[in-house]
Amino acid sequence: MRIQPGSPLAAPSVQAPRREEKREPSRASGPRALTDTASIMGVPQDELTPNVQTALLTLMGEVDQLRRETDSLRGMVRDLEDLADRDVLLPVMNRRAFTREVGKALALANRHGAPSALLFFDLNGFKPINDAYGHAAGDAALLAVAETLNANLRESDSVGRMGGDEFAVLLALTGFDHAETKAEALAASIAALAIPFEGETLTLSAAWGAAPVAPGLTAEAVIAQADAAMYLRKDAR
Repeated sequence: MRIQPGSPLAAPSVQAPRREEKREPSRASGPRALTDTASIMGVPQDELTPNVQTALLTLMGEVDQLRRETDSLRGMVRDLEDLADRDVLLPVMNRRAFTREVGKALALANRHGAPSALLFFDLNGFKPINDAYGHAAGDAALLAVAETLNANLRESDSVGRMGGDEFAVLLALTGFDHAETKAEALAASIAALAIPFEGETLTLSAAWGAAPVAPGLTAEAVIAQADAAMYLRKDAR
């Protein structure tokens, strides 16, 4: 039987005693007591005597100074590495650095079959410039050639001076047919140069050879192949 409220059989209502809520102390009621012990570099607050504080501050200053010196030395090392890789006269790689880049291209060819090509240039007319106008004129001619090569190549390509008036170009991820076309265009750019020097206009041309950066070869072997191809083309003309 359902008991309805107000029925004589219904049990009297008993109100449960209210439970007092435990209130957290108000932040506004006063400062909260600190239970954590402050420390500097692992030294508890109560041990930070004036002498200890002075020693720690000195140590922290020395650490900051060492970090600054380390960053400076790293920058100097990067600069020295860059200088060690560059030609002493021109804004191109020296032979050692260029050979290293060819080695990297060979590693890609060996592992992934990625094609690259190497061009070798020898300047025609460089010795007459040196003989007629002196070494300063020869340097001006070499600089003009280096700048022309740099201006007509991609960021991923590399240019190196192999010695004297010889230059090499590494065309990254480039097939051999396209490499020969590019070599013709670069040689034409060199032949089009009109180099001013002390009221005179210097001109020269370039013979070139090309070789694929093929798996199984060494960097020096690829360079030698391109050099030999250049001499064959030069003799044929």
